[in-house]
Amino acid sequence: MPKVARPDRDGTHRLAFERAKKKIYATQTCCGICGKPVDFSLKYPHPLSACIDHIIPVAKGGHPSDPSNLQLAHWACNRQKSDKLYAKNKDNDLEPMISNRVLPQSMDWSSYRPK
Repeated sequence: MPKVARPDRDGTHRLAFERAKKKIYATQTCCGICGKPVDFSLKYPHPLSACIDHIIPVAKGGHPSDPSNLQLAHWACNRQKSDKLYAKNKDNDLEPMISNRVLPQSMDWSSYRPK
């Protein structure tokens, strides 16, 4: 299966995405997924480094560069969220949900130290 280029990385939305990213980095301070502060001094590949998350993933039909579909996130939170849009309700059934604060944290990344 051939790899499809994402419009926010290689295509028509790249410039608009970069403009929105700069604005988000300048105006937001907390991760939109876990709600904790983002330390901009940490750089990739540190799990708590800053990145941009698509609230509704591009793979699920979200707009690739609309600022209302973008939020600040920790890299690890964004990777864990992936392209999920579902949460468990009280009865442990899956129900569609457009949200981003429904993921369990696999570990406490604030104590992470790279080798």
